[in-house]
Amino acid sequence: MSLRTRTTLAAALVAVASLTITSCGSSSDGAAPSSAGAEGGDLTLYNAQHDSLTKEWVAKFTEQTGIKVTIRQGKDSELAQQIIAEGDRSPADVFLTENSPAMTQVENKGLFADVDAATLAQVGAGLKPSTGKWTGIAARSTVLVYDKRKLTPEQLPKSMTDLASPEWKGRWSASPSGADFQAIVSAYLQLKGEQATKDWLAAMKAGATAYKGNGAAMKAVNAGEVDTALIYHYYYYGDQAKTGENSGNVGTHYFKNQDPGAFVSVSGGGVLKSSKKQAQAQQLLKFITSKTGQEVLEKGTSFEYPVASDVPANPKLVPMADLQAPTVDPGKLNGPQVVTLMTEAGLL
Repeated sequence: MSLRTRTTLAAALVAVASLTITSCGSSSDGAAPSSAGAEGGDLTLYNAQHDSLTKEWVAKFTEQTGIKVTIRQGKDSELAQQIIAEGDRSPADVFLTENSPAMTQVENKGLFADVDAATLAQVGAGLKPSTGKWTGIAARSTVLVYDKRKLTPEQLPKSMTDLASPEWKGRWSASPSGADFQAIVSAYLQLKGEQATKDWLAAMKAGATAYKGNGAAMKAVNAGEVDTALIYHYYYYGDQAKTGENSGNVGTHYFKNQDPGAFVSVSGGGVLKSSKKQAQAQQLLKFITSKTGQEVLEKGTSFEYPVASDVPANPKLVPMADLQAPTVDPGKLNGPQVVTLMTEAGLL
């Protein structure tokens, strides 16, 4: 064999090896998934959930089934809009989100297949949409974190609505640009109606401090910059599990009593109708909501709530039943309308 032939053959083998590695791995850099994921039984997953959590799910799923998964990482609205733009040409087989409004956007375009009944049966009531077009896979609770050096529990507002009162002007904060907060407002809209939501957002514009990210808002409370912040619970518990440097001065206040501020946001999972691997894609959703999949939440470091297979929450968390969350159909949260209302209020 000539030197030229051997060189050409070696290059070809390197290219094949590179393609195989891409199909086995998980990309979190936002790059488009390799076309290798479309071969055989491999799946392409558009993921807006936390990268580390999804990788743990995928690793256990692949170990159990032998099905490899290529991950494309992005944000809720970004990936939802991409799926809508791609339509029935989307390479995605499965879509996972942090919050449910992005799932509803894709569902409203008719792009999801029905979730298998056996999978839906694993998921608790109120933690999946009434339509059955996608399912809850994890959950997070709204919480008001506060500066323990300035406030006692007795001094805190009884309702999220109270934050709009003159008493709390200049004393609370949030991250309005994020999908997390927009999901909270979506629940407020469903529970209280459009006019009440407009009024609350106007008061927020006049009286709250905006930060970019829940973690930044909590850090500001910890540093004494602002008295309170409306965020999701796991930012506090995640920081406490590490150094606690951004939460050492922070307490957590759960509104409970079916208050809008007790809203539990559902992370969603759905199978794209256009997927040519329906059986494998449905298998991934069933695994995530199975006992093994939900125990990743119970025993791991994501500090999100399990929603299925009767798996309890991480013992460090307030039990789900004790949150006394309001009844909200996650399939009816109107993300686009909330964006419009928040834009009109000058918050976006």
